[in-house]
Amino acid sequence: MSRPLLKHTTTTGFATLLSRITGLLRDSFIAQAIGVGAVSDAFLVAFKIPNFLRRLFAEGAFSQSFVPVISEYKTQRGQADVRELVAGVSGTLGGVLFLVSLVGVIAAPLIIYLFAVQWGVTGGSQFDMAVQMLRWTFPYLFFVSLTALFGGVLNSYGSFFIPAFTQVIMNLVMIVAAVVFATHSQNPGLVLAIGVFVSGLLQLLFQLPAVARLGLLALPRWRPALEGVRRVAKLMVPGIVGSSMAQISLLLDTQIATALATGSVSWLYYADRLMEFPLGVFSIALATVILPGLSAHHASKSAAQFSGTLDWALRLVLLLASPAAVGMLCFAAPMTAMIFGYRQFSPDDVLMTSYALMAYSWGLLGFSFVKVLVPGYYARQNTRRPVRIAMTALGITMGINLLIVLPAAKLGFPNPHMLVATATCIGAAINTLLLWRGLTREGVLVHSPGWTAFILRVLLANLLMGAMLWWLAGDAAHWVTMPFVERIVRGGGYILLGAIVYFAVLFASGMRYRHLRSAAI
Repeated sequence: MSRPLLKHTTTTGFATLLSRITGLLRDSFIAQAIGVGAVSDAFLVAFKIPNFLRRLFAEGAFSQSFVPVISEYKTQRGQADVRELVAGVSGTLGGVLFLVSLVGVIAAPLIIYLFAVQWGVTGGSQFDMAVQMLRWTFPYLFFVSLTALFGGVLNSYGSFFIPAFTQVIMNLVMIVAAVVFATHSQNPGLVLAIGVFVSGLLQLLFQLPAVARLGLLALPRWRPALEGVRRVAKLMVPGIVGSSMAQISLLLDTQIATALATGSVSWLYYADRLMEFPLGVFSIALATVILPGLSAHHASKSAAQFSGTLDWALRLVLLLASPAAVGMLCFAAPMTAMIFGYRQFSPDDVLMTSYALMAYSWGLLGFSFVKVLVPGYYARQNTRRPVRIAMTALGITMGINLLIVLPAAKLGFPNPHMLVATATCIGAAINTLLLWRGLTREGVLVHSPGWTAFILRVLLANLLMGAMLWWLAGDAAHWVTMPFVERIVRGGGYILLGAIVYFAVLFASGMRYRHLRSAAI
């Protein structure tokens, strides 16, 4: 059952690994080019807004609504119907997003005000910079949403590498923008914003030849009345609401961060980027792979295979995401210094970012499990339940932010940006618990034997690895003053040693590779 899934997950994970590595390089060069301050905060807010909407329309609601429908078309209908569906969805979605992008460019001052009220109230150059940058970054939404559409088409036909590799295009463009142009510009933030626009266009163009080879690249058509388009739209509505819960939480986090010390937006962003590395390589790649399979199992009424796929995916997430979380907690300062601690990125910025990373580490498992559990609902075209669960988690997160984080900041709590990250992690944990409970109560997810022994093995391996990394990390200040080559060699060597210890303990406790290809461990 899970052998082809493991192969596809490995392929997708490799492409995603390249994406995440180049993404870290991108963020490192951006940090070196503009440092942490008013310019970086303004650029990152302008960059977050189209990504906010991208996750709302493209990665969240659209991808998980479109893939089950096109999978059904592929299974039960002919090539002509699939081609008509792709043309109708791309034309209708593209038309809507073009209008949204146009409104976003025109209404940039209002949008920045919504995301950063404090800047709008005080006025000044930071608000103006963010508005100017947003007018270049906002159209990225149009390009990346169509990229997600064609990526969903490719995934449905078993092609996972190209969609996963697409993000590398953006990272390379942004690296060139940061290294070649931003460092020599009087307005480096604007240069980076233009780079976002160019990267979005190139990402879309990169996927089109692969779609054409499938015979599915048709002229987009405005077809909102087409049966398949209406089904995708019907599934998207609750999906948008569900995805918006996480994005509203992000909006609230950004609002709170802009009200804290200058640099808080940047510290949280760079810590989040480090956390997104394992999340993307393991969990998002896995979720991308299992959704078409789950949709096919549901369409063929294969309940046992549906449950077995979910159970296998949850084990793989725990196996790979838990050591990443422990590593981020115990090795936060060295990791931050290795990636970002150069040139304009000061030692204090390294310390503040590492604090945020430690706070985020507690939520990595929650974020990862959510990525895998949600397809268990979307594959069955049940989009309402995840929405209700997401709303509950959001309400709790918002309550923590408003009732604890802001008052703590007002009272002088040290490093209040850590509390913003912690509140987000608590919301992810609650989301995970409620999603899991829903699937198990419905009988959709039935765990195979061996979970207790599996958890104990993973726990033991994490404890030993974490203790070693904590001891090796030492004083954070030492890593900031360390020469570049020594940072990379020692830091990379320690991380590799931690991975060796982790898997050696698992092996010594009886776990084998064949367990990843079977239903029970």
